Amino acid sequence: MNSMEDHGEVESEPQKDSSIINQQPPQPQPTDPASPTVATTPEPVSIGDGDKTSPKSTESEYEDGRGFGIGELVWGKLRGFSWWPGRIVSWLITGRSRAAEGTRWVMWYGDCKFSVVCVEKLLPLSSFHNAFHQPTYNKQPMYKKAIFEVLQIAGTRSGKNFLMCTVSDDTDTSKLVDTQIKKMIEWAMTGFQPIGPKGLEPPEAELIPYKEVYPEMWVEPEAAAYTPPPAKKPRKSTATEKPKVKDIIDERTRERLVYEVRQKCRNIEDICISCGSLNVSLEHPLFIGGMCQSCKNCFLECAYQYDDDGYQSYCTICCGGREVLMCGNSNCCRCFCVECVDLLVGPGAAQAAIKEDPWNCYMCGTKHQYGLLERRMDWPCRLQRFFGNNHDQDFAPPKLYPPVLAEERKPIRVLSLFDGIATGLLVLKELGIQVERYVASEVCEHSITVGIVRHQGHIMYVGDVRNVTRKNIQEWGPFDLVIGGSPCNDLSIVNPARKGLYEGTGRLFFEFYRLLHEARPKEGDHRPFFWLFENVVAMGVSDKRDISRFLELDVNSSLISLFNLSLYHFITLFPSPVRPLATMCTDKLDLQDCLEHGRTAKFDKVRTITTRSNSIKQGKDQHFPVFMNDKEDILWCTEMERVFGFPVHYTDVSNMSRLARQRLLGRSWSVPVIRHLFAPLKEYFACV
Repeated sequence: MNSMEDHGEVESEPQKDSSIINQQPPQPQPTDPASPTVATTPEPVSIGDGDKTSPKSTESEYEDGRGFGIGELVWGKLRGFSWWPGRIVSWLITGRSRAAEGTRWVMWYGDCKFSVVCVEKLLPLSSFHNAFHQPTYNKQPMYKKAIFEVLQIAGTRSGKNFLMCTVSDDTDTSKLVDTQIKKMIEWAMTGFQPIGPKGLEPPEAELIPYKEVYPEMWVEPEAAAYTPPPAKKPRKSTATEKPKVKDIIDERTRERLVYEVRQKCRNIEDICISCGSLNVSLEHPLFIGGMCQSCKNCFLECAYQYDDDGYQSYCTICCGGREVLMCGNSNCCRCFCVECVDLLVGPGAAQAAIKEDPWNCYMCGTKHQYGLLERRMDWPCRLQRFFGNNHDQDFAPPKLYPPVLAEERKPIRVLSLFDGIATGLLVLKELGIQVERYVASEVCEHSITVGIVRHQGHIMYVGDVRNVTRKNIQEWGPFDLVIGGSPCNDLSIVNPARKGLYEGTGRLFFEFYRLLHEARPKEGDHRPFFWLFENVVAMGVSDKRDISRFLELDVNSSLISLFNLSLYHFITLFPSPVRPLATMCTDKLDLQDCLEHGRTAKFDKVRTITTRSNSIKQGKDQHFPVFMNDKEDILWCTEMERVFGFPVHYTDVSNMSRLARQRLLGRSWSVPVIRHLFAPLKEYFACV
């Protein structure tokens, strides 16, 4: 559900069937939108020395006459997901506030997280035939796990005993589990016979409200010493940042300072609206108010991190939040945590947003001010400057060379590291630049095959970059251009299992740095020399700083955003002067321009196409991008090649499958982008 923890997927690690029982698999398949749109992650209740008693049982709960009492098994609907099985629980169990009238606290099976859901979005479990979604069951292990758990509870209540299966990696056991779940579903589909819906009612023990609640009774043993992370999912980078701020700032400081702002005793620009610190170092890029350095670092890492449902992983204001409200605008992916909304907009604003369907967030609403939360009029420019300028480190500007006289220009010599499918050579040929030598380091056999076939043996392949020595560079050189983009799997913050710059494939950056150092002109050699390094923009702040230190160039100031130049959303970093962006009349900027005859695009742009097959599907609801013969369809390989700017059938060699060709394209560079970067080279090297 929206409340699930995002564990991300690594393509090289396929899931096992045993994950039905003992793992938290990926999030469920999105479906039609519904509301309320609340995502929650319960925070453990700390065990203190104070009074442990809770409100007495005499306080009524869920007595609004609309049904769905404590303990009932239900189906719940959250926007973007299938109907999901859960159980109505008391607010005391959640460790949070009471649910508003007409809403219920639901504990979702599968991940045991909590959400507040309107009664209009609830169905009794007896509506199994109508609510059960077979496609989601087939695709999402978490959904299968939830069905297994709720039907086990239903079977116990109805006296219908099913064989309990122990968890194992053994294949036969997995098949046994699937067989057992199938029998459970058949029993549920036929109406939970022989007792029927009556047998699903909660036992008397669950109907008795809690008289006293001791945290030790339901908090996990290790939870007492656990400090919850600042976001709805655990993240190493922010889990170490936020607690440091919290250690310095009293828990009530932010509330007190905001109160002073309301009383006009303090200027909101003088406080960090993200955490309440008075050590303001800059302005918040989106809203009127200040921001401290710690929150800036957190914002740089988290602002563009998205969940599998397409929404931001963290609050737009504070880049934290354990319970977030998600915008109902189909073109907006922003989230706002309940704490920030109630504090800055006003008490009760979060509950009002939950009941509003659809709810437009504070970035896409018609008004500019909601309580103390005032959207900056120039926020797009501020956001660009926020990510494009970082003055923590000062480096000398890159050396710029004057253009070479036409009669003195010579063919270019290129060293391409992590070459892929020879995008660099293709672009140089398109620009008409003469290439004297193109030395490429590549280990993928499919990529090498494409390069050999499409460039008729003009590429000199030298194998693994780690085996290239100083002597090799001296033999093959000198080089005028060094290009490369080391693998980003272990650098991207989207990958929860990333190993960083110093482990795994992240270390290959240092191979680029080593060979770049070897290929540079020696002291006294003033010939023009250029280099380009590309990698993912969504990497950790510390990794960016380390790369900047080695390359002696501020990575953040070298970021380029080419949303208009390239059809797919391409953001990269490179050490080169940033020029005004310009497109050519032959560039295909709309998806429709890339499609074959008789096919209609559902979107103007497509998301970044990666090596994963599902990256072709678009948006929060995973829509297919193309219509043909009144049916939805994926992009064909020839269409993906046009999207990236390659000639049609460029990767159609060696009888490669569609998925293999997509993987090659997903690892490649965009031809229009590289052409934009390489265009100034025509002033320095011979052209045809």
